[in-house]
Amino acid sequence: MPATAVLLALQLANPMPPVRGGDAEAAAQPPRMARLPTVQASATRDAQPVDETPASVDVVPAAQLRGGGPGVNLSEILAAVPGLLARERQNYAQDLQVSIRGFGSRATFGIRGIRVLQDGFPVTMPDGQGQVSNLDLGGLDRIEVLRGPFSTLYGNAAGGVLQVFSARGGDDPGLRGGVAIGSDRLLRMSSNLRGATGRLDYNLDAMHFRTDGYREHGSARRDLFNAKLEWAPGDEVAIGMLVNALSAPDAGDPLGLTDAQWRDNPRQAAPAARDFNTRKSLQHRMLGLDVRLWPDGPRQLRLMAYGGNRDVLQFLAVPVAAQANPLGGGGVVDLASRFGGSELRWTAHGTLAGGPFDASIGLAADRQLQHRRGYENFLGTTRGVRGALRRDQRDAVGDVDQYMQLDWHPRPRLGLLLGLRHGVVRFDSNDDYIAPGNPDDSGQRRFESTTPVAGINWRLQDGSSVYLSAGRGMETPTFDELAYRPDGSAGLNFLLRAADSRSVELGARSPGQARVQWQATLFRADTDAELVVATNAGGRSAFQNAGRARRQGAEFAAHAPLGRRWTGRLSWTWLDARFRDAFLTCSASPCAAPTLVVAAGTALPGLPRSQGFASLEWQGAGRLAAVLSLQAATAVRVSNSSAARAPGYAAFDLELRARSRRAGLPSATLRLGNLLDRRYIGSVIVNEANGRYFEPAPGRGLMLMLDWPD
Repeated sequence: MPATAVLLALQLANPMPPVRGGDAEAAAQPPRMARLPTVQASATRDAQPVDETPASVDVVPAAQLRGGGPGVNLSEILAAVPGLLARERQNYAQDLQVSIRGFGSRATFGIRGIRVLQDGFPVTMPDGQGQVSNLDLGGLDRIEVLRGPFSTLYGNAAGGVLQVFSARGGDDPGLRGGVAIGSDRLLRMSSNLRGATGRLDYNLDAMHFRTDGYREHGSARRDLFNAKLEWAPGDEVAIGMLVNALSAPDAGDPLGLTDAQWRDNPRQAAPAARDFNTRKSLQHRMLGLDVRLWPDGPRQLRLMAYGGNRDVLQFLAVPVAAQANPLGGGGVVDLASRFGGSELRWTAHGTLAGGPFDASIGLAADRQLQHRRGYENFLGTTRGVRGALRRDQRDAVGDVDQYMQLDWHPRPRLGLLLGLRHGVVRFDSNDDYIAPGNPDDSGQRRFESTTPVAGINWRLQDGSSVYLSAGRGMETPTFDELAYRPDGSAGLNFLLRAADSRSVELGARSPGQARVQWQATLFRADTDAELVVATNAGGRSAFQNAGRARRQGAEFAAHAPLGRRWTGRLSWTWLDARFRDAFLTCSASPCAAPTLVVAAGTALPGLPRSQGFASLEWQGAGRLAAVLSLQAATAVRVSNSSAARAPGYAAFDLELRARSRRAGLPSATLRLGNLLDRRYIGSVIVNEANGRYFEPAPGRGLMLMLDWPD
C-alpha cells in the first residue's frame, strides 16, 4: 500500500475526539433529549461544542442512526440534515447521489465535489472523486456534515464535508447482531463486537447484504468489514488503527430510463442494460494508522498514514458501432487503483490577550496510482463480455497541501476561527496503448490554489448563537473529466481549469434551552470556471469550463418535544443554483461539437429548488414507538440542454418499533416505505447523453428488522 508523503501539522485541537464526558450519554438519548451545547463537533478540525463553531455543522448521533432503512446506505439517515441531498439511485452499481448546497450535483456516478472521511482518513481521492459504499453504519458513533466556507479546510473539491466516526468500544461494550428482510428479497445480516481490555479499545463490525433490486437487472451483493482499534501503551501516546474492506461483485446496472419508459413501467431496466449485461464489480481495502503523542497535553503531535486499493471492473452499454472510433476506450472498464497518504500534525494550546487559543500549522499529501484498461464489450455477436483491448494507460494524481489555523476566544462569548490552506494537485497520464488512429495520449496537468477562510461566532445570554463566515475554495476536474478533449484529438484536456469558489454564510442557532432546538442559515457561493459537459461522442464525454455560476439559498431545521410522548422534527432547504454566463453544449449524442446555447440564468441540473423533511415520533409508556416521516422535493431539471424535468414529490414512511421485555429477545422494527405508494423519481442522471435521465424510486415496500440486544 503506497503511503506517500508526510504531513506536518500544528492543529487547533484533537481531530478525532470522541464525544466527551457526559456528552456520550447525551448523544445516546432519544433525539428529543439532545441538547446542542453538549454536542462536540470536529468538522472544522477543532473539537468544540457546536454552538461555539462559526460554521454550519450537523452532528447526527448514534441514537438517530437506527431506522430509516436496512442500515446499508447513508441516504437512510441523512434526510433531516438541511442543505444536503442524498438520493439512493436504486442502482448499487453507481453509489449514492450526494450534493451539499448544490456542490457535487453533476456526478453521474460516485461522489464529486464533496470530501468524505472515515475516522479522519480520506475516502475521497486526490482528484476529488470518492465513494460512500464502503462506509460502515453498524459501528458508528456519529456522522458530521459540514457545509459552507469552512469546508475549504479539507482541500480540493470540498464543497462540503461528510465524516463518519466509529464508536469507542469501551463506551458501550458487548456483542450485537441484526437482521433485516424486506421487499425485493432484501436481506441484511450484521454483527458488531465492542469492548476494551487493558489499554486496548476495539470496535469490530461485519455486514452481509443482498437484494434482487426494485428494478429489473438491479440485483446486488455487498460484504463489508470494518475494525477500529485504539491502543494507549502509556499516558503520552495513543495509537489508532482502521481496517476497512468491501466486496461487491457483479452489481447489476439497470441504467436510467427515458421519461416515457419510467411512466410506463418504473421497474424496468433500459433495453441496453439487458443487451450488454451492464454490471460492476468493486473490491476495496484500506488500512489506516493514527499515532498521537501527548494527546492530553498543551502540545500534541499526530502522525497519520493510510493506504489501500480500489479495483473496479465495469461493463458499460457503449454501442458496438460507437467503438469503431479508433480513439474510443471500448465498453469495459478495468481499473486498478492504489492510494495512500500521510499526515503529521502539531497542535498548541495557550492564551492570547487573556483568551484561550488553539493554533496549528501543517503539511498534507495524498497520492493515487491507476492502471486503466479498456476493452470492447463484445466478442463476435456476443455482447456483455470482455473483448479486444482498446485502452491501456497508467495514471497518477497527487496533492500536497500546507495549512494553518487559529481558534481564539478573546471574550467568553466571542470566538474567532481563521484558516489558510495552499494546495497543489498534479495529474500524470502515461499511455501504453499506441495504435493506428490512436496516438500517444500521455500528458500532465497541474493545479494550484491558496484558500483562506475566516469566521466569527457570538454566543448570546440565552444560549443561542450567531455566526458569520467567508472563504474561498477550489475544485479540480477529476481524472475522468480530464480524460478527453472536446475536439476529439488525443491526450488530456489541458484547457480545463479548476473551478474557484467564494462563499459566505450567516447563521443562527438555539441549543434548545427553551425545549425547541433550531438553526437557520443564509448562504451564497459564487463559482468561476464551472465544470460542465462539452461533447458526447463514441462513448466519450469531454468537459469544459462554462464560466460563472451562483448557488444561494436558505436552510432551516428544528427539533422539539410536542408533549409528553410526542417529538417533532423539521428541516427545509431553499436553493437557487444557476449559471451566470451563457455557454455552448451538445443537444444529443453523438455530438462532436457543442452548438446549443445554454442561456445565462439557466438552473443547474440535478437540484430541487426546495426540499424538506418532517417527522412525528410517538413514544409509548411501555416499549412501543412509532415514527411517521415525510420527504418532499420540487421538480428537478435533468440536463443543461433540455427543459425536461423530474417531477416533484412527497413521500411518507411509517415505522413501528417494539422493544422486548425479556433479556435475550430482539427488538423489532416494521417499516412501510413509500406508505401511499407514490410513483416518483428518486434520482436523476445529470446530462445523460442518451436521454435516460430518470431513476425511479421504489413503490410501497415492507421491511422487518430484528436487533440483538435492543
